[in-house]
Amino acid sequence: MKKDDVVESFILLQTDENTKKFFDADISARIPYRLHCCVYNFNREVWVEDDILYNYDLGGNCQTLKILNERGSCLMYYQIRPYLRPMSSMTEEETKYKLSNFFRIIDTKIEGVGHFPTLNSISAIKYVDWLNSRHFDYRGLIEKGLALEAPEGMYNIK
Repeated sequence: MKKDDVVESFILLQTDENTKKFFDADISARIPYRLHCCVYNFNREVWVEDDILYNYDLGGNCQTLKILNERGSCLMYYQIRPYLRPMSSMTEEETKYKLSNFFRIIDTKIEGVGHFPTLNSISAIKYVDWLNSRHFDYRGLIEKGLALEAPEGMYNIK
């Protein structure tokens, strides 16, 4: 991520309440799954290239993220960029698992439509949790500059 992009995403997270809430919700749902992230200092330069988030602590007037590292650092939410996998990186095995465990195929009587996958609300919740556990970027955070694309092999998903 270029420094100008980092600056732009810092400003967006600090000034746009909707973006911040969106980011907060996404990050907090991923923490149980050892989310890797890049940490930036207040000069918007890379401080720690690969760290693990382990807690989300709401304290006082500002939200901080606690990073699991030897320094025990507490950071502002806008200092981190999680590493996420693009949806396009889903393996064939993951796609088969997704379709067989979360989606139900519905046959329609509509001409030209045939059948399509659908989710009920319980399956949808489980599906989103499954996506989080595999660090997929299903919300487009990479494209928005709020996350970084995970290098291949960063997450050893079984």
